[in-house]
Amino acid sequence: MTSIEQAAPVTNNFLRTIIDEDLKSGKHAGIVTRFPPEPNGYLHIGHAKSICINFGLARDFGGRCHLRFDDTNPAKEEQEYIDSIKENVRWLGFDWGEHLHYASDNFEQLYCWAVYLIKQGKAYVEDLNAEQIRAYRGTLTEAGTESPYRTRSVEENLDLFGRMRAGEFPDGSRVLRAKIDMAAPNINLRDPVLYRIIHAPHPHVGDAWKIYPMYDFAHGQTDAIEEITHSICTLEFESHKPLYEWFLDNLPVPARPRQYEFARLNLTYTVMSKRKLQELVQLGIVSGWDDPRMPTLVGIRRRGYTPDAVRAFCEMIGVGRSDSWIDVAILEECVRADLNDSAPRAMAVLRPIKLVIDNYPAGQTEEFQASNHPQKPEMGSRSINFSRELWIDSDDFMEVPSKGFHRLTVGGEVKLRCGYIITCTGVVKDSEGAILELHGDYDPASREGIHTADGRKVKGVIHWVSAVHAITAEVRLFDRLFSDPNPDRGGADYKQFLNPNSVETLSDCKLEASLAGAETETRYQFERQGYFRLDPKDTRPGTPVFNRIVTLRDVWTKK
Repeated sequence: MTSIEQAAPVTNNFLRTIIDEDLKSGKHAGIVTRFPPEPNGYLHIGHAKSICINFGLARDFGGRCHLRFDDTNPAKEEQEYIDSIKENVRWLGFDWGEHLHYASDNFEQLYCWAVYLIKQGKAYVEDLNAEQIRAYRGTLTEAGTESPYRTRSVEENLDLFGRMRAGEFPDGSRVLRAKIDMAAPNINLRDPVLYRIIHAPHPHVGDAWKIYPMYDFAHGQTDAIEEITHSICTLEFESHKPLYEWFLDNLPVPARPRQYEFARLNLTYTVMSKRKLQELVQLGIVSGWDDPRMPTLVGIRRRGYTPDAVRAFCEMIGVGRSDSWIDVAILEECVRADLNDSAPRAMAVLRPIKLVIDNYPAGQTEEFQASNHPQKPEMGSRSINFSRELWIDSDDFMEVPSKGFHRLTVGGEVKLRCGYIITCTGVVKDSEGAILELHGDYDPASREGIHTADGRKVKGVIHWVSAVHAITAEVRLFDRLFSDPNPDRGGADYKQFLNPNSVETLSDCKLEASLAGAETETRYQFERQGYFRLDPKDTRPGTPVFNRIVTLRDVWTKK
C-alpha cells in the first residue's frame, strides 16, 4: 500500500459528523465529493487543504472523489494549468480514477437549462453594460433597480440568447441574467448573470462556444449532474449558497447536492490571492510560479517539501468554521519532522575556509565511514575522504572567541565529525587582514573518540570536507518571502512587507564527494545546516544547485 492508502490518523470535525449522520440515517448510501479547481492558475497550499479534505473524506468513508475542472472562462484558462493541477493532486497522493470531469462537458445541458429558465420567465437577456449592471444592483443597504430589459418577452429572450450562442454579438454587448429579486437582502440574488459572450478558444472544447456560463450557474448544476452528495467549499462561498440552492430548486436537475463551508487556510508570512501571486511573478519579484519562496504547490515541491509533510500539516490544522491564521512555523515543523526521519545525512561547507593539517602526510588519503542516519542503521553508511587540506565553515572559527564558543580558535582543539581531533596552530592573512587559510595539527590517536591522547575531552565538533575530493555547488538559502505575519492586511500594499533577505545565494560551497550522485527526489540533511534538495530546474551537469528546504530548527522566532 502507498502511504496515503494506509490507515491515516482521523481527527473528528463537523464535516465528518455530518457525513456520519447522513450515512447512518440512510440519507445517502455512500458519499461523493469533488475537488473543483478553476484552471486559471497554479494551486497553492490552501488548495492542498481542500484536496486533502475532499479526497480524505471520500477515502475514509468508502466513497469517491471527483477531480473536476470548473472551466467556464476561456479568457483566463490554459491547458498548462490543467496539467499542473492533475500532476499536483497526484503528487499529494490522491487519484480520481475514472472520475475526471470538466464543467465544459456539460455546456450543452447547461445551455438547455438556461433556455428552460427563459421559458419559465425566470431569465432574460440584458443589454446594460457591466458598469450599468453594477449600478443597478444597489448596495448592501439599498435595494437594486430593475433593468429596463427585464420585461422582455420569452420569445425575444429566446431569439437573442440563440443569437448570442451563434456568435452574432461582440463581447460584453449582452448577458443572460436570472430573474430573481432586485430587492433581495443577499446581493447575489439580485438578478445574477448566467451567461456572457466570450469570443475565445477554450482549452477543452475549442471554438465550439461563443457564450460561457458563469461559475455560479455551472457549479451547482454540475454537482447535480455528477451526483455529488457533499459539495464542500470555503466560507467565502457561504453568501452564494442561497443562489446555489435557487438554481437547484428551479431546474429539473437529476440530484440534489448540499453545500457545506469550511474556513480557508490563512497562512502567516505569505499571500494566498491568485491575483497577488500573479503580480509577484509579473513584476519579477519572484522568478516564477515555481519560485521556492512561493506558497504554490509547484513552488514548495521545487523547494523540497514532501507530500507526506503537507498532508500531515493539513491533518494537524484540522477543519473548522471560523477563520483563523495558521503560523507557517507549523508547516515548517511538519516538514522537519518528516525529513528528520527520512533524509540521509551529508556534510557540506557553505562558507568555506581552508584548513591545512601540517603534520598529516602530504598526498595521503584515508576513507572514513559515516552513517547515513544516526538512528537508522538500515539506511547504511557512506565513505568520506580525509586529506591534508580540508574545508571548514568560516562560522566554525573565531580568532578571538566569544564566551561559550566551543569551535575552532587559535590554540584551541576541536573534533572533526567522524575524524580526528585537531588543534589550530596559526592563521594566514592577506595584506588587508582577511583570513586566507588556517593551519593546524591532528592527533593520530583520536580517530575513534572525542578525547585526546592524554585523556582530555574536546567539547566542540565541527563538520568538514576534503579539499581534494569536494565538489563545488551553488546553495540557495530561502527564508520567508514577507517579513510581516500578515502582509495582506486590509488596505495596505502587501509589497511593502517583502523580506529583502528572503533568499541568499552562495556560489562556492564545498560538499562531500558522495553528493556528486545526488538525485533531485532525495532530500538531505546537511549536518548542522538544514535540509536540502537538488534544484530540479537550475541544476546542470557539473553545476549542482541545492535549495534549503527548511532549517534544522525554528530560527525565525528568535529573529
